Amino acid sequence: MKDNYDFSLSIQNPYAKRSKKQLRILLIATRQIGDVLLVTPLLRSLRRAYPDSIIDVLVYDNKGGMLEGNPDYNSLISVAEHPNFSQYKILFKRIFRHYDLAVSTLAGDRPLIYALLAARQRVSLVPAKRWQDAWKRWITAAYTELDNDSTHTVLQNLRLADLLGIKRYYEVVIPKADDSVLHNYFDWQQARFAVLHLLPMWHYKRWTISGWCQLIDYLLEMDLYVVLTGGNSEVEKAYINDVLLKQQSEKIINLAGKLRFSDVAELISKSQIYVGPDTAVTHLAAATGTKTIALYGPTNPVKWAPWSDKNNVVLVQGVGDCVPCHQEGCERHKQSYSRCLEQLDSSVVIREVKNELS
Repeated sequence: MKDNYDFSLSIQNPYAKRSKKQLRILLIATRQIGDVLLVTPLLRSLRRAYPDSIIDVLVYDNKGGMLEGNPDYNSLISVAEHPNFSQYKILFKRIFRHYDLAVSTLAGDRPLIYALLAARQRVSLVPAKRWQDAWKRWITAAYTELDNDSTHTVLQNLRLADLLGIKRYYEVVIPKADDSVLHNYFDWQQARFAVLHLLPMWHYKRWTISGWCQLIDYLLEMDLYVVLTGGNSEVEKAYINDVLLKQQSEKIINLAGKLRFSDVAELISKSQIYVGPDTAVTHLAAATGTKTIALYGPTNPVKWAPWSDKNNVVLVQGVGDCVPCHQEGCERHKQSYSRCLEQLDSSVVIREVKNELS
């Protein structure tokens, strides 16, 4: 792990003196929803260091829901994952030289180009040294190398705070809203219930339908309501329906596609336990402080385990000598199967749930 601290050493003090002045800062977090949640400790670090500054966050379209109600930023700027020319033009007009400082939490080409366009000073993650990536170091006032193996994403992001010479804050900030809709669906404030999130974005992170069904049977036997969360895609609806066809109970409540992330966070925070795969909602559950069982397969837990300082997370890794392989399933692509998860017996998960509920 290598860092370039020239920026911090040379202009840290001028920035500290200007902390009460309105600096304009752009935080670049153009990744998936869970990654946006995990950038909130860095966002809080920036807000606490520069309380009177304008701090905007650049995210992909429809990936900013995890920042709902977050007090640490001013504006959310969205861009398509694969912009066309007109979309690039709109973004260019919006950010070009609009900021004093750009902070990129990614080491890819486009985030660094966005940073270059946006601000006079830039700090960023960069890849390990390769000649084709040398320009990324040249255009940044300070950088830290990306470590995809042995540094958690939250800590990796906070190394950018170190480059700025500001204090780290480690709290993952959950989304909040003033107008909860949970009361529309069941008496969640009186019931005892578990929350399950069945389907991750990518196939290689899936557990089995039979495993979920056996877990649901156990939770119902424990006299708990079972609340299912999820998105609104046809794939997710079909998967949940496959589970529901095997489970006939009035105590199963399907809220997939009906809730915002702020509602999901509130729901989980009032539950007895949450169980889910390697997905954004599992990171959200961990941050609420609720007892969380995370089902991981090939994913590297050192880098991507749910982040919490409340000792409320149990990580159940799939089985096999190759686990975790850090790959996208056994066939090395996002729609692959993962043998380690397919062979994860429900009894292992149920045992952990029983331990947490006892």
